Amino acid sequence: MKKKPEMTPCMLFKAEESVGYLLARSRAKLAKSLDIDLSQHDITHAQGSIVLMLASGKYTTATDLARELYIDSASMTRMVDRLEKRGLLERVPSIEDRRVTYLKLTVDGYALAARLPPVYVGVLERNFAGFQEAELKTLKTLLRKYLDSEVS
Repeated sequence: MKKKPEMTPCMLFKAEESVGYLLARSRAKLAKSLDIDLSQHDITHAQGSIVLMLASGKYTTATDLARELYIDSASMTRMVDRLEKRGLLERVPSIEDRRVTYLKLTVDGYALAARLPPVYVGVLERNFAGFQEAELKTLKTLLRKYLDSEVS
């Protein structure tokens, strides 16, 4: 009589139940909802993120944005090219270091940035309508804890 193989942790792992998978699916769901709602402004959620981040004043280069958004430099360049072509941002060479190019929103870019927060809020409200306030607070606390952890 053959002995059944012992179940190892790898054999018990179910990707669709993992935290990583659930976070990735949640992000994809929000991104899809944002893409739908942002289409009225003829931008994607990724482009909207760039506009909002530049408007915040915390980010000034494509490298900063790519690092914060976890987007590869080639994709970032393409998105910046599209936003520049639409007149929403401009590239400004650094006076101190010619290797650095700053990104600056145009007047139209700032106008768009002012119209985006209600779109983002609407998407979040719809997607989390079934959550109680305490649940959202707990979710945000746990996500901040994860993001602030030293593990990469």
